[in-house]
Amino acid sequence: MLLLLLLLLSSPGESQAQHVSGQKKDGACVCEVNSNMWSFPTEEYKTTVQQVTSCEESLNSLQDQVELSSERLPGIMAVIQNVTERLEPHRHLHDLGLYTDLAVHQLGQELSQLEGDIRDIHSQLNNAQTQKLSKEVGKLLKDAGRMQISKTVNMKTVKEKLRYLKNSAQSCRTIPKDFRGQDRYCLKGMMSNISDPVTTKISPYGKTIISGSWGKQAQRDSEGQKNSFWVQPLLNGHIWGNTVRVYQTYEDFMASTKHKDFTVAPSFAHANTIDGPSAILYGEALYYHCYFSADICRYDLNSNSVKRVTLPGTGVGFNNKFPYCYYDCRANSDIEVEADETGLWALYATVGNHGNLVVSRLLWDSEAETLNVSQTWETRIFKKAVSNAFMVCGVLYATRYVDDYREEVFYAFDTATGREDNSLSLPLEKVVKGVASLSYNPTNKQIYMYNDGYLLAYQASFSTPFDTYNRK
Repeated sequence: MLLLLLLLLSSPGESQAQHVSGQKKDGACVCEVNSNMWSFPTEEYKTTVQQVTSCEESLNSLQDQVELSSERLPGIMAVIQNVTERLEPHRHLHDLGLYTDLAVHQLGQELSQLEGDIRDIHSQLNNAQTQKLSKEVGKLLKDAGRMQISKTVNMKTVKEKLRYLKNSAQSCRTIPKDFRGQDRYCLKGMMSNISDPVTTKISPYGKTIISGSWGKQAQRDSEGQKNSFWVQPLLNGHIWGNTVRVYQTYEDFMASTKHKDFTVAPSFAHANTIDGPSAILYGEALYYHCYFSADICRYDLNSNSVKRVTLPGTGVGFNNKFPYCYYDCRANSDIEVEADETGLWALYATVGNHGNLVVSRLLWDSEAETLNVSQTWETRIFKKAVSNAFMVCGVLYATRYVDDYREEVFYAFDTATGREDNSLSLPLEKVVKGVASLSYNPTNKQIYMYNDGYLLAYQASFSTPFDTYNRK
């Protein structure tokens, strides 16, 4: 007997039916079936095994991250606690107006780093604990930010008040209240105009010597050098010099004749060598910045002796630490000596005053034969932000670069009052770009510029009282 069997076989992807014929034999149905349809899905099995393996690896990695994050959480919580404790006294100091910007800024940086770490952990765990940590760090960051932004009564304000009080104390020590009125040579009012050059001459050493100082002897009651003119070139690398040339008259100077050269040091690397464009001839002595030091030297033209004094201040800048810059930095212009109606001044900058200009008054004791610093004022003008400076009647004037043929007096600081003004705009014409030195002479009220090998002189005019300027 033939039997027709309908077998439903399952194959990968779909079900298929197979018709086969069978015979009854020995009480059983016997048929032949094509078993190829029942082959094992090997490729599908391999794919499934790989997926399972990859899943296990991902789970293991996630487990490792969870364990690592759990291990880091106590440490991060400890850091938060530490920062919170450190911030607490600053919050108290903030209420009193005595915290420091730097300390709070450092705390803010640490909190920002911590916030990033917690953000990473929160992205992995995202539980109540990490959410709490994120909120705590965010709050601390806001607190630190408020402290940092506030300018009402913080340490910066206190320091600025302290600077002003120190300057006021210096002004009160020896200078009369009617400072300009009592000095018969001092003018009432601020400098209001600077003429075009009234003298233009190439240095007797030539245009190749681009750095140095020059001018007219600046002490009004000097007898031996009353009408003398002088030139001090920096012959070694435009940085160091050891001679000064003196002419007894203006006519001799203009004709470059009848001069006398003085040697202030035996070499360009001696302790008494002139360092930078810093000199001024005052009476019968040349004052200048001493070689590689924070000292001012006084060279006596008669005895050839040198006396010196160290400038006061924390971290007095020299050797290009705080040179005059603005456009181009003038090598070794860190310290200079200036003269005006009231005497001698040293202009420089210190680390303690954040690189801002410092003004110190110099006094020569002829009986003790010592050079001294009597008073010091700290300004708020960054020395590298000015191209040069000079003193007139106890007022510091600073210049800045405008273009290759112009400088501009833009800032003034009055040592008599401690007040400053940065709204000036007094032009100075130049022949070439670089300015090595500027100095004022109280005997003729002229300003002398060493302009990259050109010697220029200007006439200064005065009319505007300092009190009428906008003080900042």
